[in-house]
Amino acid sequence: MRHNLAARLGVWSAHHRKTAVLGWLVLVVLATVLGGAGGMVTASDEEMEVGDSGRAATILKDAGVDEPAGELVMVTARTPDGWRDAAADLSKALRATGDVTGLQKPLPSRDGKDALLRFEIKGPSDEAADRVQPVLDAVTDAGRKGAAHGIVIHQFGDASSEKHLSDLLADDLKRAEFTAVPLALGILLVAFGAVVAALLPVGLALTACVAAFGLLSLASHQLHLFETTYSVMFLMGLAVGVDYCLFYLRRERDERAAGHDADTALRIAAATSGRAVLVSGLTVMVAMAGMFLSGLLLFKGFAVATILVVCVAMLGSVTVLPALLAGLGDRVDAGRLPFLSRRSTSGTSGGVAGRLLRPVLARPKFFAVGATVLLLALAAPALGMRTEQLGLEKQFGSDAPLSISYKRITEEFPGGPAPARVVVAADDIGAPPVRDALDALTKKAGDGAELTVHKAADVAEIEVPLPGDGTGAEAKKALGELREDTVPAAFEGVAATAYVGGELASSEDFGDQLGKGIVPVFAFITAVTFLLMLLSFRSVVIAVTSIALNLLSVGAAYGVMTAVFQHGWGAELIGSERVGAIENWMPLFVLVVLFGLSMDYHVFVVSRIRESRDGGMDNRSAIREGVTRTAGAVTGAAVIMVAVFAVFGTLSMQDMQQMGVGLGVAVLLDATVVRMILLPSVMALLGERNWHTPRYLKWLPRISHAEAGPTAPLHGDSYNAVPSGR
Repeated sequence: MRHNLAARLGVWSAHHRKTAVLGWLVLVVLATVLGGAGGMVTASDEEMEVGDSGRAATILKDAGVDEPAGELVMVTARTPDGWRDAAADLSKALRATGDVTGLQKPLPSRDGKDALLRFEIKGPSDEAADRVQPVLDAVTDAGRKGAAHGIVIHQFGDASSEKHLSDLLADDLKRAEFTAVPLALGILLVAFGAVVAALLPVGLALTACVAAFGLLSLASHQLHLFETTYSVMFLMGLAVGVDYCLFYLRRERDERAAGHDADTALRIAAATSGRAVLVSGLTVMVAMAGMFLSGLLLFKGFAVATILVVCVAMLGSVTVLPALLAGLGDRVDAGRLPFLSRRSTSGTSGGVAGRLLRPVLARPKFFAVGATVLLLALAAPALGMRTEQLGLEKQFGSDAPLSISYKRITEEFPGGPAPARVVVAADDIGAPPVRDALDALTKKAGDGAELTVHKAADVAEIEVPLPGDGTGAEAKKALGELREDTVPAAFEGVAATAYVGGELASSEDFGDQLGKGIVPVFAFITAVTFLLMLLSFRSVVIAVTSIALNLLSVGAAYGVMTAVFQHGWGAELIGSERVGAIENWMPLFVLVVLFGLSMDYHVFVVSRIRESRDGGMDNRSAIREGVTRTAGAVTGAAVIMVAVFAVFGTLSMQDMQQMGVGLGVAVLLDATVVRMILLPSVMALLGERNWHTPRYLKWLPRISHAEAGPTAPLHGDSYNAVPSGR
């Protein structure tokens, strides 16, 4: 029997240990140094936008019009006009910073108790967040002084919110790193009962993340990235990196526990678990590539990040890990911990799994229907899922100072923070017909509408306040009327091009593009999953059931996310709250990620079942053998992955919470309900049809799922593999 690729990689790495380990270290160091030298390039707001709002932003950018970062500060007093002295002092303090321009006179509220100060941060808008700190200090100082006189001050704006977001992301990522890594290490200590065995997966996963970070920084110069991309990469890298190493290491230990010598155990692990890692990693990477079809820069960045980190983690698992295992030998069990060593054996987990599996295989129809009904019930809330681009006030939480400021300002000055922006381009912006259309549109837009003409660039823009907080149902209705009726009517027959942009318009256009992109992405990943499973197992039934089980896991994740974050059921238990909607990019992201990640368990379990089946067992015996033998590794991997995702579910940002909870729930259900109940019961019902290859597919290559035959020792001075059949 010929060795598969994973076996050849494992054997080569075990024989060339120094080369494999040093090559890995050189990769990590080079990627880190080069990535650090180049730095990461983040995407501008214009690059992230699509549709009419994206076209409006492009017109302004091409014309050299840089929208300054606007800031709003509201001064509130107990009595009408009681804010005047505080507003005057604050205006002086703001001017004194030297970072403020365009400071306007205070705008009173209807009851006269509030006044709004409007100004902009000097310099390019993309540097405003770095320059806003003196302004924040001045506002904070004014608020502290005014508190004694009943004065309350709130601030919200482009620069202040961006700075708060950047600081929060940095703090969250740091917290995730310092929480997830020790958590994963602790779980591995329990799983293996030995310090060295626990450190190997964590160490390789972390170095894979470090190398991928550097490579992603280099890639960002060609494909600009969103701020959260690094968080997504770390989340995926740690979870997948630890899982791949765990599968490999667990199989090697199981084979040694079965009486094989170290060389044979490593060879078997390389040929079986190593192959499963390669198939799983390839499936994840190809599935992630489907995000390129979304047409959105956000998902293209996510695709590059996850493909890089999964690829690096996969390569480390099938090369560096066997080299380290061959070099360590029995020392891999060094640092055994009292009371944990016995738990680390596969027999314990296999025995528990065997007892749980016995009734499932005895009554497969009952358990298949029960598990399906459970997953469908969990998925039911997703039928009413609402998606939107969550504003910063929802991202930070209702009790965050920035969210409170946003709410107070929009209540007293509706439409202020989030107006629509009509951008007009013409060959001659000063031509009478164009100017008449601009004036007519500004007048029709009502109070608060502001016209700005950039004559040198032949571009004009009109800021149009939207009702309410600028993002609700009223605002969406007003935006629709502006786009469909008001603007087209104003410029009918005029030699000018007009597009409507702004925060709400950007959100609506993003959602529309998502709706268009989800169909080709879904078609791509289902087709890829089907083909890879078909090639791996030569079975249409296995390929189809793989997709069906994935969809059930994804549906259940959608339902839980909707229940927790849209309806608020149990949100307070994780320190979150009801926001009334799901972040609009989350469903597509969760779909793609779960289709990839579920292959970890599916390929690992089904490969072991097929291995037993090829060894001569009948279908049900092979199912029992495959599930029980993989139960320990799958359980350990699932616990680690759920723990890592759970850490992200406790972070400050709403989208990180939704991602952590959605992925965590899906992986938990996938490793328990799906792999321990639904998969074995469905395979038991299907019987020999699981392994039937239709006549028209007989040409597919036959890939062995069993370990390779005997080989020469791995630790000798020479290596001459002499494969033989079993």
